[in-house]
Amino acid sequence: MDVIEIIGGKPLKGKVRISGSKNAALPILASTLLTNSKVRLTNIPNLSDIFSMIELLKSLNVKIYKKSNYYTFKSDTPKSLIASYELVRKMRASFLILGPLLSRYGYAKVSLPGGCAIGTRPVDLHLDGLKRMGASFAIKNGYVHGSVKGKLKGTSINFKKKSVGATENLIMAATLAEGKTIINNAAQEPEIDDLCNFLIQIGAKIKGHGTNVITIEGVKKLNGGEFGVMPDRIEAGTFALSVLGCSGNLILTGVNNEIYKHLKDIFKPIKLLKLKKIDNKSFCIEKVKNGELNLKITTKEYPGFPTDLQAQLTSALLKIQGFNEINEKIFENRFMHISELRRMGAKIRKKGSKVEITGVKEIYGAELMATDLRASSCLIIAGLMAKGKTIINRVYHLDRGYENIEKKLKACGAKIDRIKK
Repeated sequence: MDVIEIIGGKPLKGKVRISGSKNAALPILASTLLTNSKVRLTNIPNLSDIFSMIELLKSLNVKIYKKSNYYTFKSDTPKSLIASYELVRKMRASFLILGPLLSRYGYAKVSLPGGCAIGTRPVDLHLDGLKRMGASFAIKNGYVHGSVKGKLKGTSINFKKKSVGATENLIMAATLAEGKTIINNAAQEPEIDDLCNFLIQIGAKIKGHGTNVITIEGVKKLNGGEFGVMPDRIEAGTFALSVLGCSGNLILTGVNNEIYKHLKDIFKPIKLLKLKKIDNKSFCIEKVKNGELNLKITTKEYPGFPTDLQAQLTSALLKIQGFNEINEKIFENRFMHISELRRMGAKIRKKGSKVEITGVKEIYGAELMATDLRASSCLIIAGLMAKGKTIINRVYHLDRGYENIEKKLKACGAKIDRIKK
């Protein structure tokens, strides 16, 4: 099993190319089930979650060909409409195939999903919305059995709370449904916008994406096409917070204006971190000075501060003078990295949904264990900041969402290596 070994204390300086977005690519991959025409996708990141989704699609008779910089997908009628536990258990996003299968074939048997253990993420919003469109469900032996008499029917759906996955599943289901579907209180993440842009590219009729009311007019058939997946805003944010923790400056390439504006907005209270636009595909991140911060940040749905950057921000603040507070309002169990950071000498107090961080002069390398995807990158940032050697175990979590992060950091002056044990 691989481990990451870090000798801390080096500032970061150089260029980093941001990979394609995992959270945009996964629903787009699932949506290839909606058409029997060829689809070509570029900027797909090389991640274990992507490979898991590809294996799942292959099991459903999707023919997939990979060239150097793109994938081609051709979804033919599967012999079986079953997504097995073995394929679904590794990744929660596997559940996104439910809407496409019900919409195109009228039946699906999908294992209840796995993924990071960061809190309860029930699938009831997915099922409730699909029920309103005419689907029936039974849950037996860990599987969701869904069926539709005829076609799904367009309807008005009002989410009790925002859900990225449920919004995506229902958008995909609605593309081939009969009539108009209106999703109220829809999630507004850029990755949903990317999914909608792809679906429109292949013939879907969607309006309002990027807002909290999305309207989909069902069509009889979707076509083929070509699409480039958006860059990963969470990876870009992770590198920005690495600079905050370690000092130095990085130029991020392969990004876009939307990511620049989003990060500039959410990092606005962090006065020690400066973002400067270079052109439409790159910007510079610099820690401008040492100083004190006294932040109160709450994780929120987009366009608020992302829960997927909470752990990395926690690490980046460990050695900054002041008293900082982060309130985690999305997932109730996303603090498993705290005990590992304390082992490095961090001064962190957990109070309910909040963590309070008091800056210390130094943290120290230790042997650590990653518990989930974002905790993995949080521990890497801490290791880069620490005095001495840090070893991070269970880095398979890291490979779910970061493409070659250790190689990218090493090219920017970090002393970091992946070692096979």
